[in-house]
Amino acid sequence: MKKTGMAKSDAKKLMGKMAAPGAAGFGNADNAAVDKREQRKRDQALGLVPFAVKLNGELVKQLHALATERGLDLNETVADVLAKGLAA
Repeated sequence: MKKTGMAKSDAKKLMGKMAAPGAAGFGNADNAAVDKREQRKRDQALGLVPFAVKLNGELVKQLHALATERGLDLNETVADVLAKGLAA
């Protein structure tokens, strides 16, 4: 492979790393990401259970808007809305 081909290949690898999920901290060594396994253990210790549902897009937009309005993350907002709905 020619020198220019090697440089192009290296550039593609670098661009792939930058576009990968979690690349916001790309180049920052002090940005330690939490391991998925460790996060799962933390969630289990808190009694959290993953629960996937399919919702209408408009409903999801409303939930996102409510979460930003309240200053909470989406998980807390959905849990609060569900708890209030079930209590009613």
